[in-house]
Amino acid sequence: MTSTSVELDARVTRRFPSSPDQHLVDESTRATLRVQSRMLAATRAFLTGQGFQELLPPVIGPVTDPGIRGSKQVDIDFYGHKYKLMTSAILYKQASLLAFDKIFYIAPNVRLEPLETAVTHRHLAEFHQIDVEVRDARREDAMELAERLVAYVVDEVVRELPGDLERLGRDRDAFRELVTGAFARTTHKEATADLVALGHPQDPGAEIDWQGEEILSAKTSRPFFVTDYPKGSRGFYDREDPAQPGVLRNFDLIAPEGYGELASGSEREYDYAALVTRMRETGENPAKYGWYLDLARRGIPASSGFGIGLERFTRYVTGRTAVWEASAYPKLPGVVSA
Repeated sequence: MTSTSVELDARVTRRFPSSPDQHLVDESTRATLRVQSRMLAATRAFLTGQGFQELLPPVIGPVTDPGIRGSKQVDIDFYGHKYKLMTSAILYKQASLLAFDKIFYIAPNVRLEPLETAVTHRHLAEFHQIDVEVRDARREDAMELAERLVAYVVDEVVRELPGDLERLGRDRDAFRELVTGAFARTTHKEATADLVALGHPQDPGAEIDWQGEEILSAKTSRPFFVTDYPKGSRGFYDREDPAQPGVLRNFDLIAPEGYGELASGSEREYDYAALVTRMRETGENPAKYGWYLDLARRGIPASSGFGIGLERFTRYVTGRTAVWEASAYPKLPGVVSA
């Protein structure tokens, strides 16, 4: 173990459970997981009620999402071929729209996050994602859907599990604004200017960093969207705005109270030539994406969608200090655990 990981270990494991049973029998964990179960049931009820088809995506594949913000992919030997554990199912979501117009997944993802993320309170090496994709939808459609889904799920928990929220010390009034009106919206350019004015050195050409997200998040009492990230900051599948070259038709949904990002989404690039160009611009080798580009050459639908980190969403709803507290078997970056 390196000196950096020893230092992180000391900071993180102060509260991190030494064994699964220590964590699982804790009454706060049990209340958190009951809330999470209700959130999953509400998610499925809302989306199926809107005509969505639930599918089970692969856990391994020849390629996975490259746009994973500094984390590493996990390689496995698949009968003599180098495959990847899924970091997200974005490529398969686009493919699934060949069968259904509206789909969603609830699936595990694995990302070997940088060691320093172990102390952000918001990162896990293994997590679950609610992935949603809609054929022929625009970014604004996906944002509206994400807003309605989040409000529905939160309202369901507040109404059905007040005792668990009280047990966790979560004030139900914190959600009053969330369930009664539209979420605010700001652009990446505006958010960056706001952070710089507050003394935070945010790079205008990059994703908003974790500390910047937390600063913006702490300033508000309701979720809000950040749109229009610069082209160099995201993966090749986020569609460039034809009316604003260099700007992407994408968004993040940020939770209030300092909880940070809940969801990320975009309009998807689907044109074969544009995908190849964007891959090269982002440093990706198109040859790696053979099956995906073959589909694009034959024609994949235009779409928009998003992914919500389940454990992050649960942490926000339950008011827990760290995201690992919203997982039954948490895997923190750099910390070996069951």
